[in-house]
Amino acid sequence: MPSSQQPLYRMKAEFFKTLGHPVRIRVLELLSRRPHAVSEMLGDIEIEAANLSQQLSVLRRAGLVIAHRDGLSVTYELTSPEVAELLATARTILTGVVAGRAEALGSPA
Repeated sequence: MPSSQQPLYRMKAEFFKTLGHPVRIRVLELLSRRPHAVSEMLGDIEIEAANLSQQLSVLRRAGLVIAHRDGLSVTYELTSPEVAELLATARTILTGVVAGRAEALGSPA
């Protein structure tokens, strides 16, 4: 079935699978602040260049990031500010979940 005919819930599941890797989340967090050159990301994420390249490729295919080449340097940026908003929303949700768990653990049974 062509992707345009897939049910929206399946497309969402694929989207969240794409986000389901810690390196990809870290890359998107960095790019939420500003565009980054690959060399900058390597310093911040501390993984092998080949692994970063692979993860950036997945994000490019998913349409979440775009690359700009300037000579030998490649800079990436988010394709949409909504990606940064999604990460911020996830942070808010997780902060609430963690606080709820801590509260549940601290209360007497």
